[in-house]
Amino acid sequence: MSDAARVSLGRRIVRSWTWAVPVAAIVLLVLVWERELSWPIYLLAGAVLIGAVLAAVHHAEIVAHRVGEPFGSLVLAVAVTVIEVALIVTLMLGKPGQTDTLARDTVFAAVMITVNGIVGLSILIGSMRHSLPRFNREGAGAALAVVATLTTLTLVLPSFTVSEPGARFSDLQLAFVAIVSIVLYGVFVSSQTVRHRDFFLPVGRTGEPISEEEHVDPPTNRAALISLGLLLVALVGVVGLAKSVSPAIEGVVEAIGVPHSFVGVVVALVVLLPEGMAAVKAALRNRLQTSLNLGLGSAMASIGLTIPTLAVASFWLPGNLTLGLGPLQIVLFMLSMVVAILTLVPGRATRLQGMVHLAIFASFVFLAAQP
Repeated sequence: MSDAARVSLGRRIVRSWTWAVPVAAIVLLVLVWERELSWPIYLLAGAVLIGAVLAAVHHAEIVAHRVGEPFGSLVLAVAVTVIEVALIVTLMLGKPGQTDTLARDTVFAAVMITVNGIVGLSILIGSMRHSLPRFNREGAGAALAVVATLTTLTLVLPSFTVSEPGARFSDLQLAFVAIVSIVLYGVFVSSQTVRHRDFFLPVGRTGEPISEEEHVDPPTNRAALISLGLLLVALVGVVGLAKSVSPAIEGVVEAIGVPHSFVGVVVALVVLLPEGMAAVKAALRNRLQTSLNLGLGSAMASIGLTIPTLAVASFWLPGNLTLGLGPLQIVLFMLSMVVAILTLVPGRATRLQGMVHLAIFASFVFLAAQP
């Protein structure tokens, strides 16, 4: 078989996989909905769920490629946030009263995974492949500032307010923070896509923005619309299957003897796995700015869109919405912000910076399992 034939066959397999999995997710969802499942079916549903997440982000990438950077990173971030909100809500509905901190644990895990895991891995791989990859300090710094502000307002302040017992906002405080989050996220999106778009474009060795994002021609409008439809199908499958497999996720967490809060880490890892893959691919192409857009943009969307959505949903969701972080989590967050600032100031990345972020990420995962 010639090289051209192998490439053609590979592309056909990828295309068939990315549309077959969303359809399979819907079919499986119909078969297992509201039924007690055996462990083999749980494993099958979990595998299809992960496949549906990967397929959803694949189709989001196609749409993103069509609209171009930095709009592409925004499309991916919003798609991931929709999946995250769906998983949180379905898990909260599955065990009323036992998941008060699930939203906090998942959103904070998303912040730590993106700021330290995705950013750290992208910097490490990019610096190993391209020696000293560069990025735009203005764009990356602006994104980090929004992430720091949103995280502090939504996850740190509830631990210090006194209107409600425990680490919770009152209804008025929650409404205020939700509005501020939406406004701040909207202003950032406006800056990223309109007013200061150049700040978020990949840069070359001289630090100048690179206008051409890909060597591959963008997909046609027809292909982008088909991917948009399959993206919606995949998201429906993810939401439904998440509800079906949630008892198995919680059962495994309890069986291995780690705190129930680790469920939030598992949810965030599943949701952000495709985003991390996309960021690493960008770093390999010497597009570290795109990697930072994906990582910090996902953290920002995770807070700026998830918290307001859950604030509205809290009126009909069972239990209380506990958002305040504990002392250990606050220390890890503050350390992450200090290190991230020092990483972004030079406008270029080294292996050491990547390893520092990955060390913080590993510490977060370990301490989440063994607090």
